[in-house]
Amino acid sequence: MQKIDFAKGDGLVPVIVQDYRSREILMLAYMNSEAWKKTQKTGKAHYYSRSRKGLWLKGEESGHFQEVKGA
Repeated sequence: MQKIDFAKGDGLVPVIVQDYRSREILMLAYMNSEAWKKTQKTGKAHYYSRSRKGLWLKGEESGHFQEVKGA
């Protein structure tokens, strides 16, 4: 995997989320380096919310977590 350059875009990179079986695009979100590290550590998708200016774990409120199968 290529190294992710978080220096561009105010430290944020766009992330396209797809269903691993159907390949359907589910969402566009943003990650910073902290969100990426947490995602790698836990196997669950963490994102950066530009409106809340902080990290969020997808599914934390809804219970619909995103398990990462690959990047």
